[in-house]
Amino acid sequence: MAHSDANVLRDVGKTRPVLEHITNKWSILILTVLCSRPSRFNEIRRRLDGITHKALADALKRLERNGLVIREVLPTSPVGVEYSLTPLAQTLQQPFIALYDWALEHGAALDKAQAAYDLTHAGESRQETAAD
Repeated sequence: MAHSDANVLRDVGKTRPVLEHITNKWSILILTVLCSRPSRFNEIRRRLDGITHKALADALKRLERNGLVIREVLPTSPVGVEYSLTPLAQTLQQPFIALYDWALEHGAALDKAQAAYDLTHAGESRQETAAD
């Protein structure tokens, strides 16, 4: 971490709720998608493989409530809705893109570490199950 101060987490009570709003699984991915351009609901859903309609709708409502996403009804036929980042959310653009890039660069290393851990601890899991 950038801070070496022993009191770096002294305000964790203030920051935890904020971080919980922006760092859940779908919020980060939705905001990352919207970093590139405003998008309609179905476009976001297509880009986020695995998200359900309900999960996306709920996440977008939370992000809108938290002042991170703007929902704009478009005067089209049929009516369309487009989502974009608020100026507040745009301040997260650089950290989210960095996090996304980190995930692309280091994802294979995480997979390798998980496989090594699972191989090393496979016997422990069987022993714990037998002890129960």
